[in-house]
Amino acid sequence: MDYTTRSCREFVTVLASSEPAPGGGGASALVAALGTALGNMVGSLTVGKKKYADVEEEILALKAKCDQLQNELLDQVPADAEGFIPLSKAYGIPKDDPSRPEIMEKATITACQVPMHIMELCCESIEAISVFAAKGSRLAVSDAGCGAAIVKSALQAASLNVFINTKTLQNRALAEEMNAKCLGMLDKYGKMADEIFETVKAGFFK
Repeated sequence: MDYTTRSCREFVTVLASSEPAPGGGGASALVAALGTALGNMVGSLTVGKKKYADVEEEILALKAKCDQLQNELLDQVPADAEGFIPLSKAYGIPKDDPSRPEIMEKATITACQVPMHIMELCCESIEAISVFAAKGSRLAVSDAGCGAAIVKSALQAASLNVFINTKTLQNRALAEEMNAKCLGMLDKYGKMADEIFETVKAGFFK
């Protein structure tokens, strides 16, 4: 079920239940979509203003990109649930079944794919928010800072949904490759999000 089409309260209720999905991956995707939308709102409050006419074309293009990112991130909520189904079923295979290790391995790799994609989308979002924070309306700059902080948390949350699975992979070369990619995103874009937040915060104390 695509819980992005239901109420916020219903999503939270199901998230708190014993249902296997939505879980951390789906929650991080939704959170990232919200953070991206906050950055996008700064763009919406910038276009059409004479003061920002020189950056309007750039902001409009960025807004279009964020519209797409928001939709892609929301699509990852049901995608993450679907990606977890094979692994959930694999855990139910008797441990003495000779086919279990291979099925578990394939299902674990599948379970890594959506949270990794969520991380990639978060990185794109943070890059966009950095521009909104630097060039967007000063009246809404706090929302760019909020967006950066929120998307960073989603980036971190999604990474844990990768790491919990790569830990059990038998193919250690693939596991280390995935881990390295995730750690690289956390380092580069986590720092970028922190810089956005700190710059926005510092502006209120000048």
